[in-house]
Order: sequence, then C-alpha cells, then structure tokens
Amino acid sequence: MPEALEKWSVPLFENLLPRHMQLIYEMNVRFIKAIKEKFPGDDGRIRRMSLIEESEPKKIRMASLCVMGSFSVNGVSELHTELIKSGIFKDFYEFWPEKFNSKTNGITQRRWLYQSNTSLSKLITEAIGDGWITDAYELKKLSSLKKDASFQKKWQEAKQENKKYLTEYIRNTTGIKINEYSIFDVQIKRMHEYKRQLLFAFFMIAQYLQIKNNPKKTFCPRTFIVGGKSAPGYFMAKRIIKFINSIASVVNADKSIGDKLKIVFLENYRVSLAERIFPASELSEQISTAGCEASGTGNMKFMMNGALTIGTYDGANVEIAEAVGDDNIFIFGLRVADIEKLRSQGYNPQDYIGRSLVLSEIVKLIQNNFFSQDEQGIFEPVLKGLHKDDPYFVCADFDAYCLAQGEVVKAYADLPGWTEKSIINVAKSGKFSSDRTIKNYAQDIWGVPYLQPE
Repeated sequence: MPEALEKWSVPLFENLLPRHMQLIYEMNVRFIKAIKEKFPGDDGRIRRMSLIEESEPKKIRMASLCVMGSFSVNGVSELHTELIKSGIFKDFYEFWPEKFNSKTNGITQRRWLYQSNTSLSKLITEAIGDGWITDAYELKKLSSLKKDASFQKKWQEAKQENKKYLTEYIRNTTGIKINEYSIFDVQIKRMHEYKRQLLFAFFMIAQYLQIKNNPKKTFCPRTFIVGGKSAPGYFMAKRIIKFINSIASVVNADKSIGDKLKIVFLENYRVSLAERIFPASELSEQISTAGCEASGTGNMKFMMNGALTIGTYDGANVEIAEAVGDDNIFIFGLRVADIEKLRSQGYNPQDYIGRSLVLSEIVKLIQNNFFSQDEQGIFEPVLKGLHKDDPYFVCADFDAYCLAQGEVVKAYADLPGWTEKSIINVAKSGKFSSDRTIKNYAQDIWGVPYLQPE
C-alpha cells in the first residue's frame, strides 16, 4: 500500500541524522553508478530507482533503500510476489532478479489450533494421533474422515461448543444476546479501506433489508462479528468503525428482526480475543480488493479452525483456493487484471450503484441518515468517497459478493456437506504452518540447517 512505502523528508533527515544522510547519499552515488553500468543511457530508470526522490523537498525512498540493502526480498505470497516483480519493484527485479522470491506467510498450529481450540484439537488427535502438532501436514489424514457420519457429528459438536463459549463471552461483555445456532460470519483484521469492512457493512444492511422487505420468507440466521483497530490518525477507518456500530444499534434494537440477525463489534481486538473467535467462526471474510493484500494470516487461522472462506482472488486466498479446491471456498469479484482494466477505462462507481437495486437502497438509507438519526450527516464522508472514485471498488464488487453469499446460504443448509467442506479446509491447512515458512527461509534464504519442532 502507498502508506507502507515511506518517504522521509531529506531536510528533516539531515537535521536529525546528518551522518546517516551522508551515508545514504554515498550509497545512492554507488547505486546509480551500478545502474548506469547495467542499463547505459536509461535515465528514466535512474530517476525511478534513485534512493532520493527529486521532489520539493527532496525525499528518501525508504522502500527502495530497503530493497537495495537487502539480501533477499520476499513477497510473502505467490500472487503478491508476482505483483511486486511486475509492478512497484519492476526496475529492481530487472536489476536483481536473484533477490526476489516467494515464501508464503504461515501461522503456528500450536497456538491457533492446539492451544486455542482444545475441543477440536482433542478430536483431531483422537482421530489421527498427535503428529500434526509438530508436523501440520499430518492434518491431511483427516481427509479420509470427511464423509464419516460419526466423525462429522463430533466435528459439529466441537464447533457448537466453541460457538456457545463465544456466545456467552459476547453476552457478558456487550450485553448482546446472539443466536448460537446462527451462522457466525466473521471479519477480524486491521481496519483499512482496502480490506473492505465497508463492503461487509453494506452486506449487513442488505441482509437487514431482506428480512424487513420479506418478513415471512425463510431466512438463514446470521451473526455478523467484526473486530479490528485502525491507525490513530486514519479518519476513514475510524468512521467505518462508527458506521458498523451504528448499523448494529439499529439492527439489534429492531424487535421485528428477533434473533435472525445480530451485529457485534468486539472492542480491543487482540490475540487473546482472537483465540476465542477463530474456533467459533464458520465463515471467514477475506474480501480485500484484489491486488492489495500481500498475504494475510487471519485467513489461515480461520481455515485451520474449520471456517470456510468467502473472499476475493487476493493474497494467500489464491493458495488456499488451490489447496482446498473450488468447491470448498467461495471466491468472487474482480481480479487484479480486471481492476487494472477497469481503472484504465475510467471506473465510475455511479454506474454500479445505478444498476444495483439493493446498493441504491443502501445509499439512500445512508443519505437519509437512517443509521445516524442523532448525528445527521456523520457518514457523508463515507458516501463522498464512494461516489467520487471508490478507490477500492466496493460498488463494482457488491453484487458479485451478494451472489457468493447466496451460495454460502445454500451450502450451509446442507449440514453434512458444510461439515465435509470444513474438514477439508483443516486437512489442507498444513501448507500454511509457519514451520513450513521457516523451513523455506532456512533452506533458500538463510542457508542454515532446519530443525523440525519436537
């Protein structure tokens, strides 16, 4: 993301760290000399690769400094590695192709399954032994049990136990009474516009409208659970947090909705809270704008705890989809090439709002302060950003997202089928263990022996 590619003011740097500034200038001189030797006469490349941006004031390109000074550059997922090689660091890749590699992020099954999900980990150990604790690839043995009715029943009981535990926690900490037999639809991650908590919020409203407009229609009960923190000065992220909580205030207080729909924003998202949420989750929201998520690890934690993913073809979602197969994940929306094409043609979010009856109704509700009766106009910045340019293509992906959510409902109605998908996700999660990541680092980057955990 642009904000991650820091640029520091040269005058400020000179004042605070004068000797460091001298060293950076010297490194840049030598670096430019090497570029000229490899690509003679290519002044444009020199301007792009220089550690110093010739702006007013001049700035140090910290990401370029990092790439230049590093022995190895890891894209942390297959898709992101290809994007940085063909996009933002294309010049550097052409200069140092041997530096760039892909080592997909990982998580430790010892914390995120064995420790935090004792009911499921106990069942797994009883079924396949405890080898998976030190070798996550051992989880693949669960595949042979995916259709076993007795094992499926125990799997369902373990999930329900975790859901009950989280239900009690939510009631005790928020006062909100949720339906523990509803589908637990969860998005927990850092608050950022590219992660599209706003898209999730719009779907919450769409579900609310569906119940209100069709009160006699059969509806799959849902509990939407959101958690995450924003950077201190990130205005829009904080406004989206406020927006979700305002939607929750309206929906949760509507007695006509009953326990068909509840929205919970859990405060102070942290590891200890995450350890309660992942085991109880059934649907993992990984809906970032394609091309924006480097990898993600929350998606892996959900997967390892038996939640199914609904997501875009982005970050490690790509590799999760490859691992579990198309029938065991819900992929939707624009892909990187689609977004690049749409952006080059001139993306107009108003076109998508006009074509979508549901999205149009949602926009009107916000404009009419339906979710902010006591704070008129507070969500105007959200609408302004959406109408003006919608940089993260929320409008373009909304209808496709709703269709994918419809497929979720169909799948969830088939309990044996859903349980089979859940088992497959856990069985295929071995690749996403941090043990594998560290082994790859040791062998391919660090050049040191790898010791298998015991």
